[in-house]
Amino acid sequence: MLHTRALTQEWLMCMACEEADMAYRWQLVEHIAKGEMPPGLTAQDLANMGLPQPGEIEVTKEPDGTVIYRQRAPSEVRAARAAGFVCDTPDGE
Repeated sequence: MLHTRALTQEWLMCMACEEADMAYRWQLVEHIAKGEMPPGLTAQDLANMGLPQPGEIEVTKEPDGTVIYRQRAPSEVRAARAAGFVCDTPDGE
């Protein structure tokens, strides 16, 4: 059953719904970490959900197999976008 908080107007969820919401958000973060826009969503949708945009998450793997998702600093994101497109083919075409 859903209830509302009188002061903040936030929805409270049962544990099952909260877990499903967290799983959905995790799937979105995985898409974003790959540099992809999640299907059916826009940049504004992600901003409204408090999620970063594609290219704003860095994924690293530790030697023990641990995967770390880290949101990049805004200055890093701006610098990467300012650098523009870089061709990585051997002949530079």
